[in-house]
Amino acid sequence: MGLDVQPNPNNATKESFAETALRLGGKSADEASRTGKIDMADDQVEDMFAAKYQTSASPIHRAVWQRKVPIEQFGFPSTPMEKSIEAAMQQSVSLVKRRRQDGTLFNEQRKISDETLQELSKTGYWGMLIPREYGGLGSSFRDFTRLLTRMAAADPTVAGLASVHGCIGAVDPVRTFGNAEQKQRFLPSLADGSRLSGFALTEPGAGSDLTALRTTAVLRGDQYVVNGEKLFITNVTTGRTVGLVCLIDNKPAVLVVDLPEEENESFQLKKYGLYALKHTYNQGMLFKDFEVPADNLLQPAAGDGLTVAYHGLNLGRVSLCASAAGIMRMMLTNMLPWAAYRKTYGESIDRRELVRRRIGEMAGYIVACDALADWCANLLDLGFRGEMECIIAKIFGSEVQKTAAIELFMKTHGGRSFLHGHLFGDNVHEFLAPCIYEGEGEMLGMAFFKSLVKSHGKEFFEPIGRILFDAKIKAPNLANPRHAWMLRKPMAAYAKWWVGMKMMGRSKQDLSALPSSLSQHASAACNFLCDQGLEISTVMRTHQLKLADRQCSMTDLSQRLQDAVVILVTSLYGSKQKDPLTQQACEVLCAQLSRGLTGKRASNRDWRRVTELGGAIADNGWGELEGIEAQEILMKYPQST
Repeated sequence: MGLDVQPNPNNATKESFAETALRLGGKSADEASRTGKIDMADDQVEDMFAAKYQTSASPIHRAVWQRKVPIEQFGFPSTPMEKSIEAAMQQSVSLVKRRRQDGTLFNEQRKISDETLQELSKTGYWGMLIPREYGGLGSSFRDFTRLLTRMAAADPTVAGLASVHGCIGAVDPVRTFGNAEQKQRFLPSLADGSRLSGFALTEPGAGSDLTALRTTAVLRGDQYVVNGEKLFITNVTTGRTVGLVCLIDNKPAVLVVDLPEEENESFQLKKYGLYALKHTYNQGMLFKDFEVPADNLLQPAAGDGLTVAYHGLNLGRVSLCASAAGIMRMMLTNMLPWAAYRKTYGESIDRRELVRRRIGEMAGYIVACDALADWCANLLDLGFRGEMECIIAKIFGSEVQKTAAIELFMKTHGGRSFLHGHLFGDNVHEFLAPCIYEGEGEMLGMAFFKSLVKSHGKEFFEPIGRILFDAKIKAPNLANPRHAWMLRKPMAAYAKWWVGMKMMGRSKQDLSALPSSLSQHASAACNFLCDQGLEISTVMRTHQLKLADRQCSMTDLSQRLQDAVVILVTSLYGSKQKDPLTQQACEVLCAQLSRGLTGKRASNRDWRRVTELGGAIADNGWGELEGIEAQEILMKYPQST
């Protein structure tokens, strides 16, 4: 799988690139140190992977900095799902559909009922990502994301619980970082669903800044004594298992904690009202001298608790994109019968160009999420770290789901959207909240950018910064002979790189196998990516060590890069689809994003293509929606929920 968990002895003492850059750039020692800890955790996760699977060898990094787009790594052939996984998927989805129809999916608190969770255990649902030797199904991550897409179309909460449990809950930490005894002790109960799990990271004062953790664990004999508070923890109630991030000897660590069956003086649940995640338990936890066996401490070969957290977040980000593909299928399935029923001026609104455009755009968002989830899952299965790729999937999936919900679904249903019992009104917070899950989108966009520029910055800009810092020069001027002389060596190295990049030119891609429309989009995306190294380096050269404060510039550059990647991945995915409507949906999405990159306005041809697609789906349906059930058009809406 590409993992190389041998510890890197240099990581114990070396200063991270981010800490160096911030310190040289004049930031306070505290800010530089805090950011450096996060960056160090990132480096330690990187060291888990063999060199050929690290960020610098990722397809995006190679395209930007080597001006060579590894097409074979941006698109993968479809492979059939294992029969055992397919059977488990069908059983679990059918179970949830039946319980929804029978009115037994939820308990009296409108949470997913214990009976539903237990019945899902019998299908193997909770053990998808757990190896067979521990009672799981040993699914590939690619097949797992396909399951999430189908389950999300049936019930998003049940899909979300599988992602929490398997990706950012206790399953991934124990499977990846646990020793043999810990795996044998925890994984079987996580596989059979007798211990569902969550991940306890967030605190009242610690969200994106994970250096602000305050929960502590102190070793006393053979027990760790935990004190502190956690907030916004999904899938947490009594009797569950959590990966608890805390401070041990002032360093982040992860304890695997089996929560008690009842609250007591050492453990209390903190309940609050939460608009999102209303069908599952999302609660805070209070620990007061709570004891956890010392043997429950996860000890990565390199790194600490942040290393554990970072690893699981990648999986969760792809899962979010896969779920978005299913949720938008559910939206579109419910748009179509309403649009056919609702008439304005004697004609159903599915005849109207604006509504057909919305249907076509929704289809484009769906196939792009399919493409991204499939692509990222494939990379992870092959052994790549995939951090930048997973960030793109998360940001795109959450943002288009938000847009689909408000701009396409809500506006098509009009005022009826806000009735109690309507799919939009009852779930609007569920549709919007993923923009925050697994990292807020713009913050992640900057993380994507920082990962992309890290090796380039270390090689060419850090040496310049050190010289200027040591010489106490805040505003270098190459016209000053002293400044020019001091910087002659790193500047010569940078000039050599710049000339080499200019002379290298773009790599040529054979895209002849793609349909002409998709080939044009793929080619343009390749050219864009190949040209970004020089543009990014120019921005770095302009802002030097103050780049960290240029958040708007970083976010803008990052988003454009992300859009180009989505275009390329969706083009290649579309070229392998047999359904002409699915292929046209890929084309529509690529054209939409391409206009954003070039600044061009939509042409009549563009509007014709998207409305033709929407019209065809409205008139004849779409195979991608098969098996998804719509609500009644004029259901009886309750007065309150």
